[in-house]
Amino acid sequence: MAEVRIPTVDLGAWTTGTDAERARIARSVDEALGRAGFLLITGHGVTEDERAEVRATARAFFALPDAVKRRYAVPVGGRGWLGPGAEANGYSEGTETPPDLKESWTAGAENATGDAELDAFWFRRNVWPDTDAPGLQRLVEAYMARMRTIADETLRLLAAALGRPEDFFTRHTGAPTFTCNINWYPASETVGDPLPGQYRIGPHTDFGTVTLLDRQQGRGGLQVWTEEQGWADAPYDPAALTVNIGDLMARWTGDRWRSGRHRVLPPSPDAPDEELVSLVYFYECDPHTTVAPLPAPLGRVAHDPVDSTDYLRAKLDAITVG
Repeated sequence: MAEVRIPTVDLGAWTTGTDAERARIARSVDEALGRAGFLLITGHGVTEDERAEVRATARAFFALPDAVKRRYAVPVGGRGWLGPGAEANGYSEGTETPPDLKESWTAGAENATGDAELDAFWFRRNVWPDTDAPGLQRLVEAYMARMRTIADETLRLLAAALGRPEDFFTRHTGAPTFTCNINWYPASETVGDPLPGQYRIGPHTDFGTVTLLDRQQGRGGLQVWTEEQGWADAPYDPAALTVNIGDLMARWTGDRWRSGRHRVLPPSPDAPDEELVSLVYFYECDPHTTVAPLPAPLGRVAHDPVDSTDYLRAKLDAITVG
């Protein structure tokens, strides 16, 4: 299958370039996000070795017996191990699919606000398998810190692409909600033959502002939807992060930019031993941010304003199986 056309943006060139270079990059971002909602970003400063170390340590955890992993089991939106059969991401867009063929380890923001209800869900303490996967906490906490810095710089680039002040979005990320999922996509011998319409992750859009994805190439890998090409394989660069915007950002721009619709294919019969691990950082904004669309001519659809926290919680509830 052909690859979807997604541009590569050098974040280092954006931060240090001349005014003309920065303006060119901003124009390319505006065009790309209007077409597919995806970018590849290089120059982010996180080495392949750093990402590989997180991935290897997580693999050691996922290889443990289910009886051990169940000690850390949580529901969708929790902090810890999300076992097989818990999510069906296609539900969020109204697509009925069998449960997704994956397991996840989830961590996230811990900055308590003092609001008991808010803190109990969005800023709960992370759980770590210190005895069963030594080092995972240290690696993931460091990775999340790096991703937050990159996410804020990406938001500054996005603001410039809209012709807005660079803090247009980051003024709403002083104490944001965010989640880091380590997704394990097991081989066929673990999950068996997929059911009709079953995916490693079903077709969906992400829910927040930007998602930063470090992924592995595979036959059962990431596909992106565009009106021009339909479903097409996402381009892969081991040095790049795959970046897509989510629903909140699309609403913020009045649908000038598309929330990147995507899916992860099931294990391929041509590669039955393939198992992949993705590091997925979902960035959002400060709790209860009012997300209202930019007016025309920048914005194209006058969505009703939404409360970011209420919107995100409804989406998480929608993808929960059972």
